[in-house]
Amino acid sequence: MTTAPRFDALCIGNAICDVFSHVEEDFLVSEDLTKGMMRLIDTDEAVRLFGKMGQTVRISGGSAGNTAAGIASLGGAPAFFGKVAEDELGDSYVHDMRGTGVHYDTPRLENDLPTARSMILITPDGERTMNTYLGACTKFGPEDVDAEIVAQSAVTYMEGYLWDPEEAKKAFLKSAEIAHQNKRRVAIALSDSFCVDRYRSEFIGLLKDGVVDLMFANDHELKALYETSDLDAAIIAARESGALTALTLGEDGAMAISREETVKVGAQDVPNVVDLTGAGDLFASGFLFGLARDYDLKSAAELGCLCAANVIGHVGARPERPLRQVAGQNGFEL
Repeated sequence: MTTAPRFDALCIGNAICDVFSHVEEDFLVSEDLTKGMMRLIDTDEAVRLFGKMGQTVRISGGSAGNTAAGIASLGGAPAFFGKVAEDELGDSYVHDMRGTGVHYDTPRLENDLPTARSMILITPDGERTMNTYLGACTKFGPEDVDAEIVAQSAVTYMEGYLWDPEEAKKAFLKSAEIAHQNKRRVAIALSDSFCVDRYRSEFIGLLKDGVVDLMFANDHELKALYETSDLDAAIIAARESGALTALTLGEDGAMAISREETVKVGAQDVPNVVDLTGAGDLFASGFLFGLARDYDLKSAAELGCLCAANVIGHVGARPERPLRQVAGQNGFEL
C-alpha cells in the first residue's frame, strides 16, 4: 500500500536569482548591449556587470522554483531541488524559497562557481535586457537527490532547461526511478522550443519508455516536439504517446490530453497584461496541485489557468497575492 505523499510536488530546476536594475539607455550603449535581448554570460562578465548595476531588487526565480512557489501560495506542500553557492545571492535564494513555504535543502556549492543570476536591466520604456549567468546551478547532480523527498512527493517535476548539463540529466533519471519505485508520477516541462530542438529524440524517448508520465508544453513546444506546423496533428501525437499532456494555448486557454479523454478550458480574463514571465510556470503550479489533490483534469486545468492569469498582471513570476485566496474567491475548495 502506497503511503500518502508528504509533498504535492517536488520541483527540480535551475536556482536563479533575478536581479533587477533600472538603467538609462546610455548604460546599454556603453555596455554594447542590444535592448530586449537575452544572452548567457560567463563568470567574469557576471561579476563585472553586477558591480556596475547600482541599486538592485532581487527576487528568487528559475522556472521550477517559480512553480514550487506557486504551489506554496495555493496552500500546498512543495519541495525543490536546485543548486546555489555559499554566497550572498545564495543566502537570498534559500531565504526566499523557505520563506514562501517551499521545502528546500539542497546542499550548497562551496568554493566554486557563484550562485546563478539573471541580471535584468530595465530601461525607462519598460523594456528588459537580460544577462543570465548559470553558475552554481550547473553543478547539480545525482548526489543532490534526496531519495526520501522524492519518495514522499506525489509528482516529481523537472524543467527541460535542466536537460543541458549531463549530471543534471542523471539526477533527473535517478529521481524518476525512485518516484516510480514508490508509485509516484514523473513530469517534465519542455521549457522552450530551442530546448526541444536540442533534445527532441531524448524527450520523445522519455515518453515512449514511460520515464515521464506527464508533459507540460505550450503550442509552439508541442509542435516542435512532433515536427509539425499543425497543432491538431501534434495533439494526436501527444495523445498516442500514452503520457498525460498539459498544453497551454495562451489567450485560448489550455488542454489536458490523455488516451482516455481530452478536455479544453478557456483562459481567465486579464484586463491588463503586464508581464508574461512565469505564466507557464504558474499554470504548472495549479495543474500539479490539482493532480496531487485528486481534481479531475478539467478542474486541474482551470486552476492552472487561474494561477497563470494571476501572475501576468504584474511584474515578476511570483504571485503577489496568495493564490489560495484567489482560488477560493473563484470557487475552488482547496
